Order: sequence, then C-alpha cells, then structure tokens
Amino acid sequence: MRHSNSGRKLSRTPSHRKALLRNLAKALITHGRITTTELKAKELRRVVEPMVTLAKANTIAARRQAYRDLNDLKLVKRLFDVIGPRFAGVPGGYTRILKLAMPRKGDNAPMAIIEFVNKDAKAAAESKPAATEA
Repeated sequence: MRHSNSGRKLSRTPSHRKALLRNLAKALITHGRITTTELKAKELRRVVEPMVTLAKANTIAARRQAYRDLNDLKLVKRLFDVIGPRFAGVPGGYTRILKLAMPRKGDNAPMAIIEFVNKDAKAAAESKPAATEA
C-alpha cells in the first residue's frame, strides 16, 4: 500500500531521483527555463516552489536550508538576490509548465518547458495600457 507516499518514482531509486531533481532545480535556477519531460517538470515544481518561498523570507536560516538542497553558494545567492525579490508579494505559482507539441524523438516521451513566471513584465504590461488610456 502507498499510504502517505506522495510523488512519482520516475523509474529511479530514491537517491537517483533526489539527485535528478536537485540537478534539474539547479539548472532551472541558473537558466530560468529548461526543457524536460512533463512528469519531471511536474515533480520539479514540487521542489522549486518551496525554495522560492524560502528566498522570499531571506533569513540566514532560509539561506542555510536552500544551501542544503542546492549545495552551491552562487545559486543560493542568485535565488535570494534575483529570484526571491521578483516574487515578493506573490502568494504562490512561481513556475509555469508549457507542454510542447512534439514528443521526444527517441522514446516518444511528452516534453514540456518549465520556467519561472515573469511577474515584473506582467505588472509592467498591465500598467502601460492604463497609462496610455489616460
């Protein structure tokens, strides 16, 4: 029985799955957008969104928790100095998953793009039409 066992196994051992999600999280924080399979993107969202919530707190304890998961000071600095302030005042939904039309060529796996939602550009776009109408 799978009582209280949430999350997908992704056909990997627990240590391999943890390493995979850690590496995907590092890539997403570094680049802001990555292409992967739909299932990996959905699992990655469960890892990255709590990290962004930690970055919004911006405390020493939060930085240490993020370092425990990322194991890279440069990524922790980027997470807390660039990504965290971008989502200040946003209650959640920091990432977006866009499904791609074409599956992966080798095994026909459904592919998706996972990226951070650009709240700054959206707020700027909403404020511009209001300024032009006045």
